[in-house]
Amino acid sequence: MVQRVAVIGAGISGLTSIKSCLDEGLEPTCFESSHDIGGLWRFKEEPEPGRANIYFSVILNSSKERMAFSDFPPPAELPNNMHHSEVLQYLRLYAQAFNLLQHIYFQTTVTAVSKGPDPAVEGQWVVETEGRDGQRQTHVFDAVMVCTGHFTKPHLPLQDFPGIETFEGRYFHTWEYCNAEGLQRKRVVVIGVGGSGGDIAVDISRVAEKVYLSSRSGAWVVSRVGQGGIPVDMLGNSRMDMMLQKFFPSWSVRTAEKKLNDVFDHRLYGLKPDHSIFAQNAVVSDELPGRIISGRVQVKPNVKEICGSSVIFVDGSIIDKVDVVVFATGYNYSFPFLPPALQSKSGYRLRLYKHVFPPGLTRPTLAVVGFVHGLGSLTPLAEMQARWATRVFKGLTSLPSEKNMMEEIEKDTELMHQRFVLSERNPIQVDYIPYLDSLADLVGVRPNLPWLFLKDPRLALQVFMGPCTAYQYRLTGPGQWAGARQAILTQWERVLQPFRTRVIPEPENRLTSKLRIMLVFSGTSLLCLILCKKKCLCSVFSFLLVPK
Repeated sequence: MVQRVAVIGAGISGLTSIKSCLDEGLEPTCFESSHDIGGLWRFKEEPEPGRANIYFSVILNSSKERMAFSDFPPPAELPNNMHHSEVLQYLRLYAQAFNLLQHIYFQTTVTAVSKGPDPAVEGQWVVETEGRDGQRQTHVFDAVMVCTGHFTKPHLPLQDFPGIETFEGRYFHTWEYCNAEGLQRKRVVVIGVGGSGGDIAVDISRVAEKVYLSSRSGAWVVSRVGQGGIPVDMLGNSRMDMMLQKFFPSWSVRTAEKKLNDVFDHRLYGLKPDHSIFAQNAVVSDELPGRIISGRVQVKPNVKEICGSSVIFVDGSIIDKVDVVVFATGYNYSFPFLPPALQSKSGYRLRLYKHVFPPGLTRPTLAVVGFVHGLGSLTPLAEMQARWATRVFKGLTSLPSEKNMMEEIEKDTELMHQRFVLSERNPIQVDYIPYLDSLADLVGVRPNLPWLFLKDPRLALQVFMGPCTAYQYRLTGPGQWAGARQAILTQWERVLQPFRTRVIPEPENRLTSKLRIMLVFSGTSLLCLILCKKKCLCSVFSFLLVPK
């Protein structure tokens, strides 16, 4: 019987895994190689080898309500898109609220994970660790949760850039970037727009003479600020929107791309990609279009070669006197402590059932948590994976046969490659809400919408029409939280609260104003059009949805 669980890493995935273990009555022991929690979100003045790194200006792409843990709403006063220091503050509050810190061994690195020493006891694991003083220890656990992320091993493909060895300036990977110090009045080429490339190009452009942003395939660019100034990921991300995308996929793509091109023409700005908006995560940037239109950032095609201090692009254009080249070329994922047998691949991805469990284990007692991408925050994905994994450990939920898991993995991989633009650097992409719902079904916590509409129509409308926040997965079933309903009904209040630093009196026609806000919040123009023709229904929905 599983009781003692090793959790490797104390970032977002590790913290929620510790809590999920405690919720199921398990005994977690977390090993964190650094001196603090936070993982990626702990800023370091100097990059630390083997650990994720962020730069000082990083702002969270997802808004706070979309990245929140399912039973821990963020404080209302926190900004919607938090600075990395505020994300770490939220994680500290979470760890303190659920007494997670006492289960973490800091400055302890896991060096190896292997099958247990006693063949008679199936499913156990030997975990070897090394402390800060170099002392090595061996532990035996009933289960292991791997929560180390995949932004620790920079991908620096110098072989793809002929002549790099002749470059007279300085070059480095974005993993090394902390701030623009030392780049004042420099000519800088940033290679790669996805992920951090666009963000770092903007950051450097404030002090550099000129920044050239080289992109091989382009990217869709999305601002954090949506219609009416609302966080963009709180709009158009409801279950109703998901249903429309499922039944009208081409229309959904055209509509989304038109909205982005209405902000700025991606073709005109040299950024239009070959792929559709939902095929790959967009670049989230509030400032990139402004830096391009002001000439501080100039978009260029892929680099052909480098010669001395000159960078030559595939269109034949040349930039001379380049001082710095920054490689925003992604990361290679690596789990050096795991046995090779557990790191086999299906396509670019690890061969994991539901992106969590290796299918070949005699007993499912090892889970990978947080190694997944979707069009939304990682937090709800990792949390749902952890909740499912711990119930599998406990024997409360079973897995299919190895044969059936393998077949589903291959089928899932094929569908992923059809739907998304994948690579070694971006090996996994899931449909956000369907993936969450598929795991929620296995845990027994998926919201029952028909039942909700009968019992609590006001809540049901928020769950169906409002943003799909993680609180929905605490309304019922194992791990049910009494505060989930209130968290959903008050989520817009927490969104609005940070703006109330200078309050403007509302106009007299308050109902009209509330109705407009409610319709914007729904994120779906089609339903808005229908409702606007039905004034009586609008009044009812306004009463049910808008915070009182």
